[in-house]
Amino acid sequence: MKEMADHQKNIVKLFEKLRYRHNMFSVFSDFLEMSAIAISNSVDMINRPSREKRHLEIIKRYEKEELEIFPKILDELIDELEENPSDVLGSIYMQLELSNSWQGQFFTPMSISHLMAELMIPGFEKKIEEKGYISINDPAVGGGATIIGLANALKNKGYNYQKVMRVVAQDIDIKSVHMCYVQLSLLGINAVVIRGNTLTLKFDKDTWKTPKHILKW
Repeated sequence: MKEMADHQKNIVKLFEKLRYRHNMFSVFSDFLEMSAIAISNSVDMINRPSREKRHLEIIKRYEKEELEIFPKILDELIDELEENPSDVLGSIYMQLELSNSWQGQFFTPMSISHLMAELMIPGFEKKIEEKGYISINDPAVGGGATIIGLANALKNKGYNYQKVMRVVAQDIDIKSVHMCYVQLSLLGINAVVIRGNTLTLKFDKDTWKTPKHILKW
């Protein structure tokens, strides 16, 4: 069995430091939301006031020394995504054994995402040649594994996925929305992530636009 990357080990250890005073599911959820807000507030001025207010509500739950752990986790996540673009947060979620707390939710393994991406690439290459980009929609995005898998496949084919991908992704679970938004933002993917039910077509007005999406358009 392949050994876990050091960055992922460090992320798990940092989360574990907060387990003694807090529910780990809540800690993981708060990390996702605070990270999403921090990224969003750097570029999305329209939503900044309401999201900053929400950020202040979350940090009240933690002591000063505990709050210092969250930026360290984000730093490790950035390093891991740079070295190994994958659904890192989905992997961490499974390692922390949070599926029972998260209604039994599991995230698509990257091996499957990579296989699916390789099967789709031939059709996408034709569209890129015709239009210069491809539009992708994932109606149940989770942590973004399918999108990340496709980004890796495009990179392997010599394409700059940051230039040729335009993504709209949905998920009914806000934690998955935050997870996907954080990872696609850090990977420089042009994406809009929306919370909503793709089957009933009911969506929140509050959307999460990655820095690449806002700064490019």
